[in-house]
Amino acid sequence: MNFHDYFAGATRPVEACIVGTGGFGRSFLAQGRHVFLMNVRIAVDIDSVTAAAALKSVGTEAIAECRSPEEASRAWAEGYAIAAGDLAHVLHLPFDVLVEATGHPEAGARHAELAIEAGKHVALVSKEVDSVVGPGLAALAARKGRVVTPVDGDQPSLLIGLVTWAEVLGFEIICAGKSSEYDFVFDPETRTLTSNGVTIDAADFGDLIDLGQRDVAELAAARARAAAKLPQRAVPDLCELAVVSHSVDLVPDRPELHCPIARISEVPTFFSTREDGGLLQGERRMDVFHCLRLLGEVSFAGGVFVVIRCLDAASWDLLAGKGHILSRNGATAMVYLPRHLLGLEAATSVLEAGLKGFSSGARHPRPRFDIVAIADADLEAGTLLSASGHHHAIENVSAALVPAGPLEAGRPAPFYLAANRRLLRPAKAGSAIRLGDLAMEDSRLLDLRRQQDALFFERAYEAGPVLGQDAV
Repeated sequence: MNFHDYFAGATRPVEACIVGTGGFGRSFLAQGRHVFLMNVRIAVDIDSVTAAAALKSVGTEAIAECRSPEEASRAWAEGYAIAAGDLAHVLHLPFDVLVEATGHPEAGARHAELAIEAGKHVALVSKEVDSVVGPGLAALAARKGRVVTPVDGDQPSLLIGLVTWAEVLGFEIICAGKSSEYDFVFDPETRTLTSNGVTIDAADFGDLIDLGQRDVAELAAARARAAAKLPQRAVPDLCELAVVSHSVDLVPDRPELHCPIARISEVPTFFSTREDGGLLQGERRMDVFHCLRLLGEVSFAGGVFVVIRCLDAASWDLLAGKGHILSRNGATAMVYLPRHLLGLEAATSVLEAGLKGFSSGARHPRPRFDIVAIADADLEAGTLLSASGHHHAIENVSAALVPAGPLEAGRPAPFYLAANRRLLRPAKAGSAIRLGDLAMEDSRLLDLRRQQDALFFERAYEAGPVLGQDAV
């Protein structure tokens, strides 16, 4: 594809507004200064001071901190970049695409809804929102002639692109997925394993580095045991695959995924079917791997992959000789993109929405899988399920992927709907936290989810807030 031709014909730059100026938002602002088809003059954060600091940090000089729509209108007319602490103060301005990057489930959902109501496209970086109500927001936008899109630079959009590319070319997909955000790096001299800045003793890994002819399931289990002190499941990884499932027909092989620790060269072997010596019970699966490498070896860089069937042996023998990665028995191959560049890459999705009215996801996404909350320990009634940190983790709560369905009191609660809510009743270790277990007053995210359920599922129920009652 020639991107200059793809985006040709623009009569003016796309105007974008970024909400949330953390790591992703700041990188979007920084690269946005160099995208000639796009302007990013508006930044919104928890307060105008924070938004202004982000703009200033990327080299923007003429910044107006605006605390009302009137101030924002004047600043816009005078050519200033605008920093605001409330989306309502800038929503009336003539921008085309809202880039929602707060990562906050409730606030992000409300931002997206307000933008759609104001006639804006939405680039939904906040996967936490997308996992719960993405298809419903997309349907709401379609009624207004607008789109809600995942964003290049994050793995869901990149993986959707790679999967649909493979499908258009007629490849038979065995598995698709991504590497986890942090590599597992083994140092054979110190016999240590490092991931995300944490280093552990891992003497056993010296004997586990190479696959050879070992049984894949046994090797995966042995590596998991040797790395037991390091996290091997991350809720955001499951969340991103839930978002992918809205746009492509893939399923998890098991609710918690396999998440093996694997070297890049091993991926098509690990993610083959059991008949081909892999981990999977069937085809068209989705999963995550932790990139295992030695010091100095290349990283997968949080990239995305598809594992495809090698239907023509002669072609794949030729490609293997050119460095493409085949499985141990030659039955499958991996095609991959070893990158996700966060906000540096997001402009392509913003331009697609603003110039062409296209989403980087499906034209009509639908809910296929929910990421739900699982208690990892006995949790008492009254426990606040506080989500914190970069990964919005909840202490003693993990996640699983289950088929999506209409929310009722007895159904497992979506993870990011449970986040920052208080338990009304105890939750046993190993059990799903159910919607009826949570105090859900004043949840716009839940309201939007009920609207989504009404669109996509036949089973009806009365709308309204769920306060923990057994019947809805």
